[in-house]
Amino acid sequence: MSFNINTSYLIDCFKDIVNVPSPVGYYVKFKPVLNRYAESLGYTCSYDNRSTGYITVEGEDSSKTVLVGAHADTIGAVVRGIDSDGTLLVRELGGINYSSIEGNTVTVHTRHGRDYTGLFACKYHSVHIFEKARSETRDETNTMVILDERVSSKEDVKALGIQNGDFISFSPNTEITPNGYLKSRFIDNRGAIACVFEAIRYLNENNLKPKYNTIFAFPFDEETGLGGTYVPSEVSEYVAMDIGLIGPEHDGNEYSVSICAKDAANPYDYDLTCRLIDYAKKAGCDYAVDVYKLYGTDGNAAQRGGNNVKSAAFGMAVTCSHSRERTHITGLENTAKLLLAYLLDI
Repeated sequence: MSFNINTSYLIDCFKDIVNVPSPVGYYVKFKPVLNRYAESLGYTCSYDNRSTGYITVEGEDSSKTVLVGAHADTIGAVVRGIDSDGTLLVRELGGINYSSIEGNTVTVHTRHGRDYTGLFACKYHSVHIFEKARSETRDETNTMVILDERVSSKEDVKALGIQNGDFISFSPNTEITPNGYLKSRFIDNRGAIACVFEAIRYLNENNLKPKYNTIFAFPFDEETGLGGTYVPSEVSEYVAMDIGLIGPEHDGNEYSVSICAKDAANPYDYDLTCRLIDYAKKAGCDYAVDVYKLYGTDGNAAQRGGNNVKSAAFGMAVTCSHSRERTHITGLENTAKLLLAYLLDI
């Protein structure tokens, strides 16, 4: 079975949602986006006490409920202190590659609702000033945020309403080349969310229902390993949609959908992973199967949380994960096709 993916919708959706900040635990701005897309597709988005979003789609067979998880959080940071010169000290959320963030525009989100932009910089920021500007390790001890405000003291910063614990998001710097390469921060995991919305749109347009009752979940704490630890009791399968990886000893590439057979913690369910491979073949997807070492998804978090579910994982593969990532639009198309094949149980 072949699926006619609406690539324009997929790209437009990605470009829309990638610009909405949601570093780990900060769901304030992205919840309205989930609500808007759910309503545009004829559904409502509900939330649990952890602010995980849920869109439930009725299936042909109500004897089984499956869950497709596409985490809504991204890597980010929090303010851990304010230095005497008015710069901000930071602590990572979700595994920052500090070197890749240097020079990036960031936004500080205060708890009273005001946002301030700034520059993420190394304390040894200039090769014309500091002899070790090139050699100094980039980590939380040697990096800072320089606010785009006229401040020169801790008191000046506090007067803006900025305090310890305020969330910091990074600008995505999105670019799509004429030949289909997508370069952006947060393809992990805005790419997967765009594929989810395209799959729901496809079902609606073609008057199709998924084979089984399906819950689409959007956690805000995957990057710290908590996203799938709670699963609604009726769910028997948890399929995590997340990035695949590209590198030595990996078959994944930017044009295929990657199926993860094992991550850093455990192998994924044998039967469910075999089914995903079969679905990929039947849907005509370019696909790869890989084993990842320094990686995890909400699928295995669901297992660690003690939930009685099978789990599996797949998604578009990216170069430069947790940095400014790159993939190709065909990778997202193949991911959306595999999702549809799984939902329809072809």
